[in-house]
Amino acid sequence: MTPLLGVSDLHKAFDGVRAVDGASFEVAGGTITGLIGPNGAGKSTTFDLVSGRVAPDSGRVVFDGHQVTGMPPHRLARRGLVRTFQIPRAFLRMTVWENLLFAGTEHPGEHFWAGLLGTPGSRRREREVAERADEVLAYLEIEQVADLPASSLSGGQRKLLELGRSLMLDPTLLLLDEPFAGVAPALTAKIADKLAQLRASGTTILLVEHDLETVMRLVDHLVVMHLGAVLVAGDPATVRSDDRVLTAYLGGAHG
Repeated sequence: MTPLLGVSDLHKAFDGVRAVDGASFEVAGGTITGLIGPNGAGKSTTFDLVSGRVAPDSGRVVFDGHQVTGMPPHRLARRGLVRTFQIPRAFLRMTVWENLLFAGTEHPGEHFWAGLLGTPGSRRREREVAERADEVLAYLEIEQVADLPASSLSGGQRKLLELGRSLMLDPTLLLLDEPFAGVAPALTAKIADKLAQLRASGTTILLVEHDLETVMRLVDHLVVMHLGAVLVAGDPATVRSDDRVLTAYLGGAHG
């Protein structure tokens, strides 16, 4: 089966320090893949390279059969590759509802004449975006905070809003940057359940996460990085029993 995402021999150095040193892995469609490793392993930089936030020095990123190496995030989002960030980037003075509307694709307000004249097409698109926002609110079970400013949300609720903003773009591949960081256990379980539901509906997920207990229960495939390269890749049981993984974590900071 052709992978949805293929990463081949990625390299990236900063001031002579090799942050990513030949990383290669694949993500199969309809699965959840975890990208893990000790601190300094190169996970975050690899995530930035795949999502277009940073351009690699060399190597290739292929998404859905097309080379997208170095393509900027907004163009990748139009193709269906969408990422979240470890620290949610909501508009804090806007309500939850407004944040979701703002994230909707091809919003008519972005086109001057359509917004000014209120064309039938722009009104139809506004209804579609509003309906999609309603669906996302219901799916994430956060309707009760829809009219609250994002600044009033708890850390876990902001994580849900960040996920909701990404779902407004109808992603094919969702890149999640530490979706469980700083989240209480009950909400962690809820977010993990929502991610499993997304997988069941056909959305593919690649996530970076330090909560290994949750990751091991959730993912189908694990990619373990160490010193900028892929150390081990396989199913959770295989990775858990690999002595090289234990050695890598004991040699670095586990967390």
